Amino acid sequence: MKNTIIKADNVSYIYGTDNEKLQNSPAVKDLDLQIKDGEFVAVIGGNGCGKSTFARLLNALLIPTKGVLYITNRRTDSGKDVWGIRQTVGMVFQNPENQFVATSVEEDVAFGPENLGISPDEIVETVDKALKDVGMEEYKEFAPHNLSGGQKQRVAIAGILAMRPKCIVLDEATAMLDPAGRKEVLTVLKRLNEEENITIIHITHHMEEATIAQRVIVINDGKIVMDGKPSKVFSRVEEIKELGLEVPQVTELFYELRKQGYDVPLDVLTVDEAFEFLNGMI
Repeated sequence: MKNTIIKADNVSYIYGTDNEKLQNSPAVKDLDLQIKDGEFVAVIGGNGCGKSTFARLLNALLIPTKGVLYITNRRTDSGKDVWGIRQTVGMVFQNPENQFVATSVEEDVAFGPENLGISPDEIVETVDKALKDVGMEEYKEFAPHNLSGGQKQRVAIAGILAMRPKCIVLDEATAMLDPAGRKEVLTVLKRLNEEENITIIHITHHMEEATIAQRVIVINDGKIVMDGKPSKVFSRVEEIKELGLEVPQVTELFYELRKQGYDVPLDVLTVDEAFEFLNGMI
C-alpha cells in the first residue's frame, strides 16, 4: 500500500495582513485531500481559482491560515523543518529563468546539492544523473539563458531532481512554452513518474496535458469541485464548461457528435482512443 506524501486537513489560506484577512476572501477554502507516493496528479481551474496558492502551500512557501498541511507527516506550520519539506517537495515555476543562479547548466544544477553540504564527488554524480534524467547531459557547459524554452524548463527540473525530492510540483511550468517545448517537459515528467516513482503535481491550463495524469483535481473559487481519473472528470463536459474551462479536443468532438444524436462515449481523451472506438463501429 502506498504511503501518503501530502495530506491537507481543512486547509484555507487568506492573503493580506491580519486586518486585511478579516476583509478578504480565502484564496483556497477548506481543502481536504490526500496524495499518495508515486501519483501523477494534474490540477486545473480558471484564472484566480487558487491553483498557484495551492502549489505554494505544498512547498511551505505559504502557511495555511486555517487547517493543517502535512508533507510526509511533517506539519508545514511547525517551522521546524522547512528545509526538509522543501527538499521533499520541489517547485518548478512558470518562468525557469527566475530559478537560474549560475552561468552554466552544470553549476546551476549543482547549486542545490552544494547547499545541502553534499561532498564534491557525490555532487558530480548527482548532477550528472539529474541532467541525464531530463536528457540535458550534453548541455552541461551551456549558459542556461541561451537554451530554448523547453530546455530551460528541463534544466530547472534537473535542479530540483538534484535535491532528490519525493515530489515535484509544477506551477504552470509549461505556460510559456511552444507545443514542442511542452512535449519535451511532459515526456520527462511521465518518465520520472513511471521509472523513478516521483510524485508529480502538474498545475496546468492545457487540458490535453491533464489527460496524461492518473488523477485530475479541479479547483474553482478556492475549493476542490472534482477529483478523479481524467476520463471520469472530462466526461462531465457540461459541468467543466460551466466552470469556464475546456475539455480535450477529442472529448469535445465526441460531445458534439453526441449532441447530433450519435451514440458515442464522453470518456474518450486521445486520438488513439477515438480511432479505436470509431474503428469498432465500422
